[in-house]
Amino acid sequence: MRRVGLVDPSSLDDYRAHGGYEALRRAVELGPDGKPKYKGSGKDLSYFEEATKERFIPHVIEPSAGADRATLAFLCEAYHEEEVKGEQRVVLRLHPRIAPFKAAIFPLVNKDGMPEIAQKIYRDLKQSFNVFYDDKGAVGRRYRRMDEAGTPFCLTVDGQTLQDQTVTIRDRDTLLQERVAIAELDAVIRARMR
Repeated sequence: MRRVGLVDPSSLDDYRAHGGYEALRRAVELGPDGKPKYKGSGKDLSYFEEATKERFIPHVIEPSAGADRATLAFLCEAYHEEEVKGEQRVVLRLHPRIAPFKAAIFPLVNKDGMPEIAQKIYRDLKQSFNVFYDDKGAVGRRYRRMDEAGTPFCLTVDGQTLQDQTVTIRDRDTLLQERVAIAELDAVIRARMR
């Protein structure tokens, strides 16, 4: 039998920074002698280890596994800071299935009928997905806001949309952009969420 104490803190560096390690550590309160503070039933539950000739009380750390701990773990794993073209970028790389918004829809400019087309796309996609509409500020800033919120796809209505009924779809993680027909957006987003 291997004597196990607390969880190895070196494996929890990200979580320790967010209070996760302390939360795990408090799962079993230890007294000054390093033994569990509370005896429980009062019966002797100690174990004698032949190899070391030591007697100790084994215990298991069972921290709660509620939604708040899972959320903290997802956020810690997804949060990234990186440099793109000399600029600092904060991105929340949540898997598309757990991202709060699956896509954001932007008109490139607020004229020439682009906002109306973008709002129609928003209304149509809203039937299938949790989507976000934004027409405030420069499109680059809108992209950055959605990167920080963990939105995996941004759809931009531009001048070419007026000619051929396609939009630019931008991937949050790769930053790649491609043209997709408006009629195919639902299927394309659904396929990329897998």
